[in-house]
Amino acid sequence: MSLSLRDRHLWVVLAAGAGLGVLGALLSVWGNPQNSGICVSCFIENTSGALGLHDNERMQYLRPELIGFVLGSILCASLFREFRSRGGSAPLARLVSGVFLIVGSAVFIGCPIKLFLRLMAGDISSLAGLFGLIAGVWIGLQGLARGVDLGRAEDERGATGLLVPAGFILLLVFLLARPSFLLFSDRGSAAQHAPLFISLAVGLLLGVLAQRSRFCVTGSVRDGLLMGTRSPLLWGFFAFLIGAFVTNIFMGRFTFGLYGQPGAHLEYLWSFLGMLLVGWLSVLIGGCPFRQLIKAGEGDADAGLAVVGMLLGGGLVQSWGVAATAAGVATSGKISVLVGLAFVLLISLLFRDRTV
Repeated sequence: MSLSLRDRHLWVVLAAGAGLGVLGALLSVWGNPQNSGICVSCFIENTSGALGLHDNERMQYLRPELIGFVLGSILCASLFREFRSRGGSAPLARLVSGVFLIVGSAVFIGCPIKLFLRLMAGDISSLAGLFGLIAGVWIGLQGLARGVDLGRAEDERGATGLLVPAGFILLLVFLLARPSFLLFSDRGSAAQHAPLFISLAVGLLLGVLAQRSRFCVTGSVRDGLLMGTRSPLLWGFFAFLIGAFVTNIFMGRFTFGLYGQPGAHLEYLWSFLGMLLVGWLSVLIGGCPFRQLIKAGEGDADAGLAVVGMLLGGGLVQSWGVAATAAGVATSGKISVLVGLAFVLLISLLFRDRTV
């Protein structure tokens, strides 16, 4: 089957990809950390810190973009009658997977979206993460082909799919009201942020586009390996890369090189393994950190549990010194990645259908 330019879904995917690339790069211009205009794992760590789940004073800010992603998703899903409360598929495995999604991202310093934003800004040290992500997605696909399956989510009673979106509405209230228990950094990367309402508006727009298109960076890599150029998501991925690259060039944010890149380190093996862990887990649970937020907004309680796991992971990687810095990867980070790989291997064995 070939692509058709008359396919409306293809154009929505292209809009989602281009929007993510352009706005992801522009958010850095508007105040977010350089090369981190959108970094879901970094934002999760910031949000965990704002809620008091860790005490790193440089990583505490309730990121409006995350709220926008979830609320944009539920608004779009409700408008098109696609909101459906569902869940019950290996919930504990998905919760722990959410923790290790953040572990792998924190060791690399960035989620898959930030990986490509770094690359499109000229940071070639991110290539190690790119190879790791592709390897992880490929391993995950091999597992699926051999019967690894966490199960299919079933419709649930009681509107449990509303719980996570309701939690993010509460976070929006906190962000606007600024109660005393909420923590905000006055230095470090968390102190760098675009204006609140611009960040929120960008998050809402991208949440709508991502819900409507099902666009996901890791999903694009997966579909590219499976379907080649017949995959609409792959073309959305190309639009994402072009949008980010052109914006960085136009705004003077492109710096080609290996050394001195913002939010990066030179421990390539651990960048590779960290992103391998993220890619493998993402295939297994049906999406990277960004996609989990979008699915949670659609009423997927399993994805909601992965989001809760990510928030816990955001607290743990900072409290336990797992997150890498420009100086490199701490021993605790290396051990955590290896434990994460052992975990995803274990659940692949436990959830394998022996009849396949």
